[in-house]
Amino acid sequence: MDILEKARQKLAAICSERNLDRNEKITVRSLSPDEAIGAKADEEFVIKKGKERVIEASFHDARGQAFTDAPGNWEGTLDELLALDLGKTGCRAVFTAGLNAMLRSLGLASGTVHCKDDEPTKCGAEMPAEVHKLFGTRRIGMLGLQPAILKEMVDAYGKVGMRVADLNPDNIGKVREDLLVMDGEKELGALVDWCEVGLATGSSVVNGTINEILERFEAAGKPVVFFGNTISGVAALLNLRRICPFAR
Repeated sequence: MDILEKARQKLAAICSERNLDRNEKITVRSLSPDEAIGAKADEEFVIKKGKERVIEASFHDARGQAFTDAPGNWEGTLDELLALDLGKTGCRAVFTAGLNAMLRSLGLASGTVHCKDDEPTKCGAEMPAEVHKLFGTRRIGMLGLQPAILKEMVDAYGKVGMRVADLNPDNIGKVREDLLVMDGEKELGALVDWCEVGLATGSSVVNGTINEILERFEAAGKPVVFFGNTISGVAALLNLRRICPFAR
């Protein structure tokens, strides 16, 4: 079953168990780059370039965010959130942000809000140690180019121990940190075959690639860990590994 559909079913069950009012309102708005990641954040981050955005949901006193290339504002009830068409990118983004805010409000998820200013760069510095704690020194296949993380991972593991793939045509085929950026769609199988551990962006839950990522790694008998705040709620509900040291 689709990962996000599983999360929807679990959220619906939680709503029933806790007797939540299905008519309660959830609001979602698109954030500016500075609101999302801070005015002082490195201009190399894709959020700062404005092509993709963070949307933020509010439920009670809690916030939850999602990273997407189909941002927009939305307001609706819990019932309407649960009824969104998860076949559409914009709806997946709204649902994911709303899920994150709701689970944060219920105390079932943490780190649902993106870090800011110098913290995204610090996150990159923390990542090699976090990955090493889980898996030791292994060949790492990174899915989703995050420049600060890639730089530190290559510094720690060497370019012989890292490969990276991305979906953005502006990155595919370019050299970053002495690595040729692979095509995350066409070359996913080759990346999974080569690596021993996957390090994947949590925004895959919004862009629709998470199902294939999990299926490929499971079929290969290899672990995958996700990074970022977007997947916080889904990871909490479905027991997926996640690393996000500075999320709020």
